[in-house]
Amino acid sequence: MAVEPILTARGLVKRYGRVTALDNADFDLYPGEILAVIGDNGAGKSSLIKAISGAVTPDEGEITLEGKPVHFRSPMEAREAGIETVYQNLALSPALSIADNMFLGREIRRPGVLGSWFRMLDRPAMEKRARTKLTELGLMTIQNINQAVETLSGGQRQGVAVARAAAFGSKVVIMDEPTAALGVKESRRVLELILDVRSRGLPIVLISHNMPHVFEVADRIHIHRLGRRLTVINPKEYTMSDAVAFMTGAKTVPTDPVPA
Repeated sequence: MAVEPILTARGLVKRYGRVTALDNADFDLYPGEILAVIGDNGAGKSSLIKAISGAVTPDEGEITLEGKPVHFRSPMEAREAGIETVYQNLALSPALSIADNMFLGREIRRPGVLGSWFRMLDRPAMEKRARTKLTELGLMTIQNINQAVETLSGGQRQGVAVARAAAFGSKVVIMDEPTAALGVKESRRVLELILDVRSRGLPIVLISHNMPHVFEVADRIHIHRLGRRLTVINPKEYTMSDAVAFMTGAKTVPTDPVPA
C-alpha cells in the first residue's frame, strides 16, 4: 500500500497586485521525511511556506493535512493543527528566559482557582517540561533554564527554537534557513538537531540556500521555480550542480522526476 502524504498543497495561487508569487504550486510532504525546499530568490518558496504555515492565505488552491482540507487564517491556527515553524529570525523574545520562550503564547496555568481566576502560571511545570525537551535533544549545555535568551550563543538560541517546535509540533515542523546566521560548529549542531527531530517521527520541511546542508540531511529535494514546483529530486541520484542548474533554468528537468 502506497504511503499517503501527511501534508499536501494543490494548485496554490497567491497574487500581490500584478505580481504572482505562487502560480498553481503543488507540494507533498511524506511522514517521517526531511523535505528540502530550494529555489532562487523570488522563486516563491517563501510564499509557499507562508501559505502552508498560515502566515498568508492563498487566493486559490487547496491544502490538506492528513488527508483533510485545512484553511489556516493565521499561524496560530496552523500551530493548533500541529504545524510548528522555526523562522529565520527565530521569533524568540531575548529578555525572557528559556522556559518562558518555550511556552510563549502557550503558558501553563496553575491548577484550580489560582490558574483559572488569578491567571497564575505553573512555573515549575513549565520549567520541568522545557528542561525535559532540551535534554531529549541533547541541549543541556544550557545549565539554567531561567537564564535570559539574550545570554545564549546563536546556536543555543536556534536550539531553543528547534526544541520549542519539537515540543509542540505534533505533525509537521517547518524550518526556515535554520543555519543561515551560524558558524560551522553551530550549524553542525543544528543539523544534528534536525536529524534528532526526524528520528522522533516528525516530518520536517527544510528551506535552505546551503546546498551541502540540503544534500546531507534531505530525503527529497523540492525545487521551486517561477512560482511553482519544478520537480522533486532524490539527492542520492543528482549532484548539487544539477540542483542549482535545475533551479536556475540552466539545465532541463528530467522527464521522469524521482517518484515520491
